[in-house]
Amino acid sequence: MIRCEHICKSFDGKTVLEDVSAAFLPGEVNMIIGRSGSGKTVLLKSIAGLYPVDSGDIYYDDIHFSTLDFRQRKSIRRDVGMIFQGGALLDSSTVEENVRFPLDMFTHQSMAEKRKRVSFCLERVNLTGAEGLYPSELSGGMIKRVAIARAIVLNPKYLFCDEPNSGLDPVTSNVIDGLIRDITKEYAITTIVNTHDMNSVMEIGEKIVFINGGHKEWEGTSSEILRADHRALNDFVFASHMAQKMRAASL
Repeated sequence: MIRCEHICKSFDGKTVLEDVSAAFLPGEVNMIIGRSGSGKTVLLKSIAGLYPVDSGDIYYDDIHFSTLDFRQRKSIRRDVGMIFQGGALLDSSTVEENVRFPLDMFTHQSMAEKRKRVSFCLERVNLTGAEGLYPSELSGGMIKRVAIARAIVLNPKYLFCDEPNSGLDPVTSNVIDGLIRDITKEYAITTIVNTHDMNSVMEIGEKIVFINGGHKEWEGTSSEILRADHRALNDFVFASHMAQKMRAASL
């Protein structure tokens, strides 16, 4: 479980997040949604420890994460997986080397043990045999699947996904959604996904937090979101749905 309490964050004197509190449960796909510039990405990266917060508290289970120094946080990072928007693979490294990177950094396993774990994770995302390929040889969907394999290679307790379906076609997006959902359930991970993809929200979202203008303005489930009496949320849902229909029609 991850809890954030009264989070505030600003950049260059401009407030981006103000008094945001939320709880994200293990074994569920928790989603942060909102328009571009709403603060949802900043919230995700603040919870993940990539941005220091100005005030407020973040807890990873019973650990007061926001009070830890760099050395103390490093011991927790072994339990954290991160899927970045563009995949963030190392261009000069093979698929195997990319997925193996967290094992090289955080473990003292033998090379044989690490290769066995890499092979298992690549099989888990349906990329068996891709070990020797380079990122330039991969499709967008394959890059995201490699990023998922790398994110789970250390058996994380916490998984952060920043726009995992960005730039993908609807079919590939569904594949990525299914992998995130299945891995979350199988390993009881506390998964937090930052997205504006309403298909993902409706297909795999369980706990939904809506950020608008730096404030948390609504939270609930995917079944409740279509019945919500909230103007800004309703506008966001409608606009997202129309944009996705237009995008699908152009493919």
